[in-house]
Amino acid sequence: MTQTENKHSPALFLQNVIKQFDKITAVSNISFSAHKGEIIALLGPNGAGKSTLMNMIAGFLSPTSGTILVKGNDVASNDLVTKKDIGFLPEGAPMYADMSVKLFLKYIIELKLKTPDVHCREPKKFYKKELERIMNIAKINDVAEQKIETLSKGYLRRVGFAQSIIGNPPILLLDEPTDGLDPNQKEHIRDLIAEMGKDKTIVISTHLLDEAETMATRIILVNHGKIVVDGTLKDILAQTRKNTLEEAFKTLTQARENTDE
Repeated sequence: MTQTENKHSPALFLQNVIKQFDKITAVSNISFSAHKGEIIALLGPNGAGKSTLMNMIAGFLSPTSGTILVKGNDVASNDLVTKKDIGFLPEGAPMYADMSVKLFLKYIIELKLKTPDVHCREPKKFYKKELERIMNIAKINDVAEQKIETLSKGYLRRVGFAQSIIGNPPILLLDEPTDGLDPNQKEHIRDLIAEMGKDKTIVISTHLLDEAETMATRIILVNHGKIVVDGTLKDILAQTRKNTLEEAFKTLTQARENTDE
């Protein structure tokens, strides 16, 4: 039985992944796996390599070396296949500023789902139903006719979230998903992620400690492109002998900085 066929295989598998930009090593020998039902917080200070890692998993950046598998398929050789299994909300998600929210999402739906496995007798009805589904989930019906360029940062993030869940992919990569949201909007998105995480594999890149504490079933702390610690909140507190994630975060990141000096 291949890894793709084995239901017990990880949804994501990374082994010895390295990414270099000239002389700068952004990601250094990272390995981990993630399964269905896990919500992983990829936690770390700004510049730790989180976004670079997310972009490599999503297939938008190629690793300098190492292996990344998405549901058993190698991202390096099967990126078109792996991208179908991933919903990606990148940092500063690119959008067409002169399009309305509705038109933009309709365009992305048709672009992403226009494959033989979703063709049906009434494609327009299928696309319309999917548009209604993602707009309802992201709560953006009230700005459906507004142009992207007129939206607040919070609404832009919610439109980005809506496009990431098109086709109900089994894996979600969410880079700073609540950035720019007000407290009510943050709570809504966090509740959504918690609910979706029961049946999906979700990786959230964040520097917000409360986000990691409230949403994640597992925390991977990254600093200077390397994994510093990987485990549940309880595991990390026990390992560092600290009472809060903030204290553990400071201890782990400062310890790493001191060893680099």
